[in-house]
Amino acid sequence: MNDTPKHPAGLDPTKELASDSSPIDPRDFRNALGTYATGVTIITAADDNGKPYGLTCNSFASVSLNPPLVLWSLLLYSSSLSVFQNASHFAVNVLGASQQALASKFARSSDDKFAGVDWTAGLGRAPLLADSVASFQCRSVNRYYGGDHVIFLGAVEAYAYNRGEPLLFLRGDFGRFSSGDDRKTNEG
Repeated sequence: MNDTPKHPAGLDPTKELASDSSPIDPRDFRNALGTYATGVTIITAADDNGKPYGLTCNSFASVSLNPPLVLWSLLLYSSSLSVFQNASHFAVNVLGASQQALASKFARSSDDKFAGVDWTAGLGRAPLLADSVASFQCRSVNRYYGGDHVIFLGAVEAYAYNRGEPLLFLRGDFGRFSSGDDRKTNEG
């Protein structure tokens, strides 16, 4: 296996911040990224007045176990960017397989995404959504700028989880995990 980066001759990938300077087709690149199955989360925070904000996100990842750190990223042009940049805390709510409608609701623009949603205030008043398979309450530690996104680093101060089945996202659609044991049961 060769770990040498594959970039067209003479191009410095650190300077390719605008799509018009990259030889990579953005739509095709997005399709390629879509082959990587991810979990689905709703990232939440509260503004200075306590108003809850949230958005569907699949760019969540673990960074470190000691100290416990996680990250997620948000488009620079998001209408809620300033809320997350100014919040002392954010929560990562990992959605269950039955929460596809909730994921879709928080993926769309709306004045009140929390209408009819069961939630409680967590650390820093960041909303914790009922029936999530896991939640991570994080203190905002740092932000990094990468291309057209802001990467948020959070120190996990509290978490909870259960054995519920997670919601997955692959090739632009929601799905569920099917283990080898499930296939044997269905075939057998």
